[in-house]
Amino acid sequence: MLTYGWIAAGGLIGTLARYWLNLQFTARFGEALPWETIFINITGSFVIGLIAASTEVSSRFALSPDARAFLLVGVCGGYTTFSSFSLQTLVLIQNGEIGRAMFNILLSVSAGMIAVWAGVSTPALLSRLTAV
Repeated sequence: MLTYGWIAAGGLIGTLARYWLNLQFTARFGEALPWETIFINITGSFVIGLIAASTEVSSRFALSPDARAFLLVGVCGGYTTFSSFSLQTLVLIQNGEIGRAMFNILLSVSAGMIAVWAGVSTPALLSRLTAV
């Protein structure tokens, strides 16, 4: 039962971070394209990959299952915005902005995949660099 509390606490942190970033991006770039969601999904993909690879049981920075749940399910789950991405893309399509919708899909998915790969690869790279 304690795990649920850790996930809820992490979710609060991730959700508040997402909301704050959303306000910052909207104030800076407007709402023509959901840049905040793109940024959040890319950085969230990197962070979840980095944490997942860095904190496995056999890794140098192994964490308890509760700590991993707090970070991966709670913080990253609260922070990333795939449901927002889906809704915003649908609204772009409904508004006849097919090009922007396709750009949003291509950029978010491809950059998200690259970011999660980079996150997973970072611990091995750092390990090689510190071994030198």
